Formats: sequence, structure tokens, C-alpha cells
Amino acid sequence: MNPVIDLLKSHRSIRKFTDQPVEQAVIEQLVQAGQAAATSSFIQACTVIQISNPDSRAKLAEYAGGQAYVASAPQFLVFCADMKRHQLACGMHDAEMQSGYTEQFLTASLDCALFAQNLVVAAESLGLGAVYIGGLRNKIAEVADLLNLPELVYPVFGLCLGYPDQNPEVKPRLPLSMVLKQERYDDSADAETLADYDKLVREYYQTRTGGTKDMSWSEQISGMLVKEARPHMLPFLQQRGFLEK
Repeated sequence: MNPVIDLLKSHRSIRKFTDQPVEQAVIEQLVQAGQAAATSSFIQACTVIQISNPDSRAKLAEYAGGQAYVASAPQFLVFCADMKRHQLACGMHDAEMQSGYTEQFLTASLDCALFAQNLVVAAESLGLGAVYIGGLRNKIAEVADLLNLPELVYPVFGLCLGYPDQNPEVKPRLPLSMVLKQERYDDSADAETLADYDKLVREYYQTRTGGTKDMSWSEQISGMLVKEARPHMLPFLQQRGFLEK
């Protein structure tokens, strides 16, 4: 392989960090690396908000479900899908922006994901570790109020950044045969493949937790997907000017 592919395949979520600070110049470099990601139709619909205020960090940690590392990580960033600046651009040319389309929501959200992944890979290349915080969407209205987000902007996820103070194993991903298909979607062998993968994941969790977690991937997913998945998201996004049509 090569060093870039090796780096990508070695990704782990890091939730414990040393006290070593992450300099502002590094953050700015990482954000510029994020900006270099692909962006649909050059829309550039991601805004990053850097949170340093301890009170704000504490509130965000609470909103995310009590994830303490949101408050304690050396750096915390919130990635926002942002169509507000596009409204400004249209206004500069006396054009009325047609907003609220599902396609705009998708492109803005995907822009954030691509931006953030570029940033994380760049961070890991510098020896930093990171963990995404989707839990901000648990209390998304409160997060939006805290960050003073206007209409046409919503927080997609947060990101903790810092120098790792742990060295977890790489979590095993789905077998390639389930993810890479040829010519058409054929899942005829997926059940058997998934059964073998379940054994691998169960072994991983038992090793990582010293035997305290005994769960397969399919058990984890089935337990998650029998529950409601943040039903407050649709009305919130619609109030923000997204997903109206």
C-alpha cells in the first residue's frame, strides 16, 4: 500500500486526550484542508464553529448526552450545514433564492461530511486523534440557540480533537464482499458473511472491554434500529428552512 492508505485504514475514535494543547495555527491548517474537499457544484456549504468557552463546552457536553470529552478535549469544533451565505450571494445579484429543497439539504450536509473527513485525516497525519459527536443532535434546538445559528444553518455534528492518551484497536469493518458489489446489488451471500463478521465483532468487543461487552454487530444494529431515531429532527430542520420540498 502507501502511507496515505495505511493512515486511512488505521482510523480509531479517540476519546481520551493528553493535556498537550493544539495550537490555533494547526486548527487553521486543518480547516483549510477541510475546505479542499470536494464540494457539490462549488456550493461550499460548510461552516465550522470553534468552541473554546468552558461554559459553552459544558452545555454542549450536556446536550450531547453527558459526553465528558466534549468539555475536556483540547479542541472542539461544530460542523454546520450552511445555506445562509448563498442567500447573501443571491441578494448581491438581486436574485430571489429558491430554498427549502431536499437536494439543498443533502448537498449541504454532504459538504459537511466531506469537509470534516478531510480535516480528520489531516489531523491524524499530524498525530492528533478525533471523535465525531453526533449526539449534538439529541438537543439540536438548544445547540442552535447556544451557537446563535440563523435560519438555513444547522449543526450536523461536533468533533473532539487532541493528542491521543489511549491506543484502542482498530474496529473491524464489514467484509469487503458486503460493501463492494459488481454490476448489480446481490445480497444472496450476505447472511452467511454477516454471521462470520458477527463473531469477529464479538471477539473485538470482548477483547477491548476485558469481557464486559458481549455483542455482535447485528445485535448492536438491531437494538438501535427498533427505537425512534431523533424524531424531532424533521420539524427542527423544517423550521430552519430545510426539507420543505
